[in-house]
Amino acid sequence: MSRYVVGIDLGTTNCALAYADTKDSAPGSNPTIQALALPQVVGVSEVAERSVLPSFLYLPASKEFPAAAMDLPWKSPAEQVVGSFAREHGAKVPGRLVSSAKSWLSHSGVDRRSAILPWNAASDVSKVSPVEASTAYLAHLRDAWNARIAGKSVEDRLENQDVLLTVPASFDAAARDLTVEAARAAGLENVTLLEEPQAAFYSWLSAAGDSWRKHVKVGDLLLVCDVGGGTSDFTLISVSEQSGDLELTRVAVGEHILLGGDNMDLALAYAVAATLPNGMDGLDSTQKVGLGHACRAAKELLFADPGKTSAPVAVLGRGSKVIGGSIKTELTRETLNVVLLDGFFPPCEIGDAPTRGRRVGLTEIGLPYAADPAVTRHLARFLNRQAGSLHSATSAVHPTAVLFNGGVFKAQELRSRVIDVLGSWAGRSVPSLDSRDLDLAVAHGATYYGLVRRGKGVRIRGGVPRAYYVGIETSALAVPGVTPPLKALCVVPMGMEEGTKTDVPGPEFGLVVGEQTEFRFLGSTTRRDDKVGTVLERWSAEEVQELDPLEATLDSSHGSSEGDTVPVRLHAHVTEVGTLDLWCQSTRDDRRWKLEYNVRESSD
Repeated sequence: MSRYVVGIDLGTTNCALAYADTKDSAPGSNPTIQALALPQVVGVSEVAERSVLPSFLYLPASKEFPAAAMDLPWKSPAEQVVGSFAREHGAKVPGRLVSSAKSWLSHSGVDRRSAILPWNAASDVSKVSPVEASTAYLAHLRDAWNARIAGKSVEDRLENQDVLLTVPASFDAAARDLTVEAARAAGLENVTLLEEPQAAFYSWLSAAGDSWRKHVKVGDLLLVCDVGGGTSDFTLISVSEQSGDLELTRVAVGEHILLGGDNMDLALAYAVAATLPNGMDGLDSTQKVGLGHACRAAKELLFADPGKTSAPVAVLGRGSKVIGGSIKTELTRETLNVVLLDGFFPPCEIGDAPTRGRRVGLTEIGLPYAADPAVTRHLARFLNRQAGSLHSATSAVHPTAVLFNGGVFKAQELRSRVIDVLGSWAGRSVPSLDSRDLDLAVAHGATYYGLVRRGKGVRIRGGVPRAYYVGIETSALAVPGVTPPLKALCVVPMGMEEGTKTDVPGPEFGLVVGEQTEFRFLGSTTRRDDKVGTVLERWSAEEVQELDPLEATLDSSHGSSEGDTVPVRLHAHVTEVGTLDLWCQSTRDDRRWKLEYNVRESSD
C-alpha cells in the first residue's frame, strides 16, 4: 500500500486535494488529514498558493502574455492556464475560457472526447474536450503534489499513491468511465471513485470522531443535500443496528439534475442586466458570458462577507472601446436573496413536482439544464419517488436530519430555507449536522474513506447507487412500422458492491458479431428489490430510464462470419472504480467479449 492516501474533489467550480500520511500517526490512531495548498498563477508573472484550484482553463491567444509569464514552480504548458488567473482573466475574455467541464463530462448529447470547449468559441481558438479539460485540472494537482510533497522521491509521487476521486452520486457509468479516463490521462492509475455526498458525510464522520453516535440513532434517515457548481445531488443514508453497533447504509440517490451554481450565476446575470439601459439585449454574446462570470465573483464576495450590501459587477466594452466602454453596475444583497431564495429555493408542498419544459434563458451555453430551477421542488420529487422503494408508510420519506454540501450552501439564508421547507413537510424540526469547510469537505471526506478502506474508520454501506439493465430485443413477427418490444434484463442490482462479479442467470442470448450493433442500457434509482437476472417486460419512465446506448462492432473471427449470432451467457463486473463491465461468454467455445460502459473491447 502507498504511503499516502489522497482525496481529490474534481469540482465543477473548484478542485481540492487532501491527504493523510500513513507513516505519520501513532499506533492505533488515524493519521491526520490535511489539505494541500495549491500553487497557481494568480496574476501575470505572479504565483501564489490557494486552498482550492478553480476549475477554469484559459486558452491564451498567441503571444498574449510575455514569455514565462504563466510559468509555475514546474514548467506549465504555454497554451493553457489553470486556476485563479484563468478564472479572473477569462471573465474578461470568455471566448477563451473553459468552465463547467464537469457538467459537459456528463452531457450525453455531445461527444465528450471531441474538442468542443469553450462552447461557441471563435474559430481561431484551439478548443479542448471535456475530458482534456478535466485532465488539465488533475495534471495541475499532480504537479503541485509532486513539487510540494514528493520532491525527488519517485515512490511518493502522486502517480504512485492511492487516490480517491469524487464524482456526483448521480453520474451514470459513462460519466464515471470518462472521469477515470481523464485521471489515467493525467498519470493517475490507482484511482477509486467515490460519490460526493458520501464523501461529505465521511468528512462529517471524521470531524465528529467517536461522538458521531451521539448525534444519530437507530431508525434515523439522514439527507445529504449537495448543491454544487453544476449539479444538485440528493442522497439518503439510513441508521440501523448490527450486532449492537450502529451501521450506516446509503439507501437512495437522486437522478442527475444539472442545476447548481452555474444556473444561479446566469439568473443573477439576467437580474443585473435588467438594471442596464438596454438590458440583456444590449450585450453581445461574449459580454453575456462575461456578465455571468462577473456575477459569480460578486456573489462569492457577498457570501464571504455577510456585512456587505453590494458588490461591483463590470463587463468589458466592445471594439475599440474595450476599456473605456466597460459596463459597470452592482449586485445588491437584496437582488441576491430574491433571485436565489425565491427563484431556486421557494417554499413548496411535499407533493409538488418540478415543472416541465425548457427555459429559453438557460439554453444559451449549450448545457441541458433542468427546466425548473427550484431545488426545493426537485427535492420534493426525490423524497416522493423514494417512498415506495423504501416501503414508507407515507407518500414521501421524511429525513430526520440534513447535512449540507456544496459551495451554494455557504449562504446561511439558503441553508435556513431548506431546513424550513423540510420541517414544513415533516411537521417537525429537521436539524442540520455541522458541516466542515464546504470548499474542502469532499476532498477531506474522500481521504477519510481511503483510510476506511484500510480498516481505519466507519464505513457507509451501499454499493452501486442504481440498478443496471441491458435491453433485450424480443423475438416477434415483423410488422411494418412496429418496433419489436424491448425487455430489460437486470445485470447489476442496486447495492452490488464495487469489485464484485456475478453470473447473470437465465437463458442463452444471441450476440451479433462482425457488424455494427447497438447495445441499449437502462438504469433505475428506485427498483432496489430487483435481483440479477430479473427481466422487466414493462416499466414506467419514472422508475427506469434509458441510458446512453453503445455502438460496437465485435470481433467475428475464430469461426464466425460477419453478422453471425453467437450464443452467449452474461457475466457482470462492477470494478473497484465503480464502472460496469459486461462480459459475453460464448457457450460454444472459449471466446468472450467485453462491453465496458463507454469503452468497448473484444477479447479471445
